Amino acid sequence: MKKDRTKKPAGKAPFRVERPASSAGSCPPEGGVEPRRALLQVVLAEGFRSVQEILEADREELCGPAHRWQAERQAYRHGHDEGQLVLGGRKVRVKKPRVRRAGGKEIPLPSWQQFASEDPLRHRVLEQVAAGVSARDYGRTLEEVPADLGATLPSRSSVSRRLVAATEKHMKEFLERPLGELDLPVLMLDGRGMGDHLLVIALGIDRTGAKHVLGVVEGSTESEAVARRLLEGLIRRGLLVERARLFVIDGGKGLRKAIKTVFGSWAVVQRCQVHKLRNVLEHLPEGKRAWVRAAIRRAWSAASATKAKGQLRDLAARLDDDHPGAGASLLEGLDETVTLLGLGASGWLLKTLSTTNAIENVQGTLARVARNVKRWQDGEMALRWGVTGLLVAEKKFRRLKGHRDLPQLLAALDALVGAPTLDRKAQVA
Repeated sequence: MKKDRTKKPAGKAPFRVERPASSAGSCPPEGGVEPRRALLQVVLAEGFRSVQEILEADREELCGPAHRWQAERQAYRHGHDEGQLVLGGRKVRVKKPRVRRAGGKEIPLPSWQQFASEDPLRHRVLEQVAAGVSARDYGRTLEEVPADLGATLPSRSSVSRRLVAATEKHMKEFLERPLGELDLPVLMLDGRGMGDHLLVIALGIDRTGAKHVLGVVEGSTESEAVARRLLEGLIRRGLLVERARLFVIDGGKGLRKAIKTVFGSWAVVQRCQVHKLRNVLEHLPEGKRAWVRAAIRRAWSAASATKAKGQLRDLAARLDDDHPGAGASLLEGLDETVTLLGLGASGWLLKTLSTTNAIENVQGTLARVARNVKRWQDGEMALRWGVTGLLVAEKKFRRLKGHRDLPQLLAALDALVGAPTLDRKAQVA
């Protein structure tokens, strides 16, 4: 056969990843593990080569060009040392250039200080644990790195320490976030148990329907004192008192009393209909719950608050003879279960603000984030985990369903409340 003597154009040969000799002539393992590992090795090699170049550039700036005499030299090269940087949730060994002053004191390299002072490992630990990975299983979730990097996994105790440090930092920042720039005409309050501790959470909704986690306090019950501490903390951070505001709560007497104590006649309360319905049905035998549930829901769907109240009172009278507990439960706080109907709310806005579902969805995220915690040591631990879960939930917030009807609702709220007087300093003192 005739050989092809056509000259090929000269040029740089394409970069090629060499396959290890042991695998030559064989197919890569199922799932493409070998090519992936080869790609990772190339990327890491190039990345660490760039790191070394940056560090050498720092050393040259401090010491001047290598192998050149300098009359006014202030620093000189002093070999290399082994340092550690974080990569993919692990610590890896890195060859670090050293520089000393003419007097003998070591000079830190600016780039190394930047690489080492940032703590991506702490951030990675927090992200992994927030995603549901336990401290024990942290290492199993990390990407495999070449063995020659000398990578080391943080111990379980190290993961825990870093998690505590990260959550403490986030908790302090979260509890001090200023609220003065937010106009929040709607607030939801509810409690969530964390072991023997209870977290009372405040969720705000602004005029556009956007949700904001405002604050959280730790206590043992939804008492007035705990709720008042939460509300007064929000005011200290800038929450405006003197504006008409709708509060959506589950019906707890402590929450209700704290709202009236702190906000006075500026506050209008909507009781959660889901909680109210559940409380009424608990007083009834199983056979009567279906028709009572349907009757209550039919009343809450009435065209006006007046009609709804009339239907609910009629139902309470019918229940009073055989089930007085159910009738009394239905009448307790009855007016506040139809507050939104009285404000003219309808459609999705009526449905979403008639319950505390929005804040309970946040609590579901909190429970998921903390599901691996088996033992709650103290209230501070519960608060740290609570804030972590709230921050995770906040990233996924969507605007309130029915938010387009908020302007009409807020106008009716302002007209209902009017301009009451409230001594803010006296309430917060």
